[in-house]
Amino acid sequence: MNDVFINYRTGDGDKTAALIDQELSRRFGRKRIFRASKSIAPGHAYPEALLTGVRRSSVVLAVIGPDWTNFQARLRDPEDWVRKEILEAFNCAIPIVPVLDGRKTDRLNKVDLPGELARLADLQSIPFDTHDTEAGLKRLGDLVAELVPGLYDRDRDVASSPAPDSVRNSIGDVSGTAVQSRDFTGDVGGTVIKDSQGPVHTGQGNIYQNSRHVSGGRHVSGDGMTYVEGDHHGDIRHRFGGPDRHEDDDR
Repeated sequence: MNDVFINYRTGDGDKTAALIDQELSRRFGRKRIFRASKSIAPGHAYPEALLTGVRRSSVVLAVIGPDWTNFQARLRDPEDWVRKEILEAFNCAIPIVPVLDGRKTDRLNKVDLPGELARLADLQSIPFDTHDTEAGLKRLGDLVAELVPGLYDRDRDVASSPAPDSVRNSIGDVSGTAVQSRDFTGDVGGTVIKDSQGPVHTGQGNIYQNSRHVSGGRHVSGDGMTYVEGDHHGDIRHRFGGPDRHEDDDR
């Protein structure tokens, strides 16, 4: 299915139509954008392909060049394909967005249009400044993304993807300073943990390691057990393989 149909007249807006096709194809996918000279393969019957392309589209971009209304004879010709594509979109209730190609292109006026196309002048148009094609293409692409929300938008997907080596995390109930970094310099208040292997306790309260513990306001170390009670400032030493030793007995 072609979600976007580009309507244009050769010799008046065809170059802008090609630019629009190239950008929208990059952003939404080549098969999602219909432009006659690209989308109809050699040897295929173009009349039916054009009308089918319009019927299968979700929006028609009508590229209006500075001389568009000067082709009065063609606009009144029932066999003119610019006219036929627009009328087919009207008949199928498909939205049409006039794209005003260049600074010298004014909004359409009903008096310059045949009666069958007069309603085209009532449609809100979008200017396309050929002196700033990047901004114009971006604006047009954003409009298409809004009008056809089911399209896969490559730009939106890239914008939402995390950068390489980025980290996402969440921290709840933090009081004080939390630091996450590969390397850091300067003074850091609070707790810093780097290259930890295994559980780390950073909260308040006593710390028990391994099997049993002994309380009573003292530090006891021995085989298979280390207990540190209360606030600690300084070194914590572990001793294994020797007889139990009691230190700092406050009793």
